Amino acid sequence: MSGAPVAASAPPMELEITDPTQLAQLTQQALATCTGNKFDFNVIGHDLQLVEVLLKPGDKIIAESGSLCFLEPDITFESQFNDGSRPEGSWWENIKDAGKRLLAGTSISMLHIENSGSQIRKVAFSSPIPGHTMGIDLGAMGGSMMCSRHAFLCAAKGTSIQVGFTQKLSVGLFGGEGFLLQLLQGNGLAFIHACGAVVRRELKEAEQLRVDTGCVVGFSASVTFDIARVGSIKTSLFGGEGIFFATLTGPGVVWLQSVPFRKFALKLYSEMPHVTQHKESSGSKD
Repeated sequence: MSGAPVAASAPPMELEITDPTQLAQLTQQALATCTGNKFDFNVIGHDLQLVEVLLKPGDKIIAESGSLCFLEPDITFESQFNDGSRPEGSWWENIKDAGKRLLAGTSISMLHIENSGSQIRKVAFSSPIPGHTMGIDLGAMGGSMMCSRHAFLCAAKGTSIQVGFTQKLSVGLFGGEGFLLQLLQGNGLAFIHACGAVVRRELKEAEQLRVDTGCVVGFSASVTFDIARVGSIKTSLFGGEGIFFATLTGPGVVWLQSVPFRKFALKLYSEMPHVTQHKESSGSKD
């Protein structure tokens, strides 16, 4: 007698995603599964992407200062110290948040954008850094995530954007770019930007991944961030990789970028022609 048919097992979930097409699908999935504040959008481009947001009448979003690319009629925007997650009357808290962002090296204000018209209008955002833009459902991330200070692009109104500090003093002293992060909190849709190619890794319980601190784009709140020495003293001093790596410990999701922003900026600066100004004494003759 033949036995009952055995149901086919589901394919294992991919723990690492690097294909841009799959990453784009995850961005679309974030829109479909988001149960909080969200908006329709189109991600345009390949290596120098922009996010085209479609706002319905009365819809509001927030964005990083300096990220606007273009906007249609009826789209209004205003620069404010608060992120919109608190009442506008909380002026002292807004001033403190602006001061924290200033110390972290990010813009002190946020753009508040609204469609004040009677029909759907478009507004687009872009990053000056070549790379990829990803949509994140914060609700699916447990309500919060950490990202690098250069990563945040825009988010649904009601999202809290704060400066997030790592918990250990040693990380603050030696963590480099990974010490000052941005904490995104809410249950809506948010967009972050990465420099270069993107790797999305899902870490298991207690699984560790050592990363150059500048290659960390973001990670879920359940991931622990720490530092570890690169290797021996000789390797640390002469290996060219710095003295410390960031150590990410699961469980949770991490996003990595192939090009650290600081190294990218320094390389561009080193290749730029620099004009040397010679001081000439005037009015004096031999």
